[in-house]
Amino acid sequence: MSETQTHHHQLSIPDEHAGQRLDKVLSALFPDFSRSRLQQWLKDGCITLDGQVLPGKHKVDGGELLRADFPEQEDLSGAVEAQDIPLVVLYEDDDILVVDKPAGMVVHPAAGNPDGTLQNALLFYAPELAGVPRSGIVHRLDKDTSGLLVVARNHSAHQSLVAQLQERSVSRIYEAIVFGVPVSGGRVEGNIGRHPGDRKKMAVRQVGGKEAVTHYRVEAKYRHHSHVRCQLETGRTHQIRVHMSHIGFPLVGDPVYGGRLRLPGDIEDSLLACLKRFDRQALHAAELGLIHPRSGEAMRWESPMPEDMDELLFELENDAGDIPQAEEAEGDADDWDDWDEDDYDVEVIYTDE
Repeated sequence: MSETQTHHHQLSIPDEHAGQRLDKVLSALFPDFSRSRLQQWLKDGCITLDGQVLPGKHKVDGGELLRADFPEQEDLSGAVEAQDIPLVVLYEDDDILVVDKPAGMVVHPAAGNPDGTLQNALLFYAPELAGVPRSGIVHRLDKDTSGLLVVARNHSAHQSLVAQLQERSVSRIYEAIVFGVPVSGGRVEGNIGRHPGDRKKMAVRQVGGKEAVTHYRVEAKYRHHSHVRCQLETGRTHQIRVHMSHIGFPLVGDPVYGGRLRLPGDIEDSLLACLKRFDRQALHAAELGLIHPRSGEAMRWESPMPEDMDELLFELENDAGDIPQAEEAEGDADDWDDWDEDDYDVEVIYTDE
């Protein structure tokens, strides 16, 4: 190994990867690095399993101690340009940033969104993030989902936050407004994978897909809508949007999973106008809890309801008429009696929309 500075990673192989090839496991554990780079580091002896240098085709048992010494890269953010874009930073220290992302902002540059993203903004706000994988972004939100994200400011913090996500000890709670009136809270369990007929969408799959579990609790019921709070047990792409649509309560404004806008004829004009101009899924990452990478302190942040969702709730509350009989959801009833919002560092939950 060269004498250049290295960044050390040490963790146990999660049991869920038992039986998989080592190179595939590495790609899952270190998504910020290309497979070819990881394979080269394997050959160079930078990565060991229980102290041994093994080939990529080796199948892991789960529980082995993985040690990786990655050579420092001059710029791990690739060709992403720093841009002076306003950011709402709720908390920062030498190790982490907590950002409140507005709806409409893409997290990473991609086809169709080459710049103007959260990553561009972060590189301007904190230039040192150019030396951290993906500019320190360890989880993401959809473009039109607002709310809280944590960012690692150095390699040590990045390693800690990635490990917490893998161990499902990061807590995130979402506020959502849905069509329909469920009986009560519930638990939705259904594997999520690519939609068989539309590769741009996700869907609940009877065969294949990845395990996905969502808990939801009804906060308020209106005539034709409900305000719900969602807690995720697993983290899959579009999980809340897919699961709530699957049980018959799609998110208001969701252009992909919401279906055609169907409204009763007696709806108040002001509510009707509000619904028609609501052009994003009504989903907000409202709470974030984690263990600080350096101090070990349990920390928690909250983000207030964004203005557009707040306005919609106001109109729903003022919509005249009786609430119809609630509908039974497909999920199991669950009132979250065992979930203490002030004990999030004990209740181990991995959440990723």
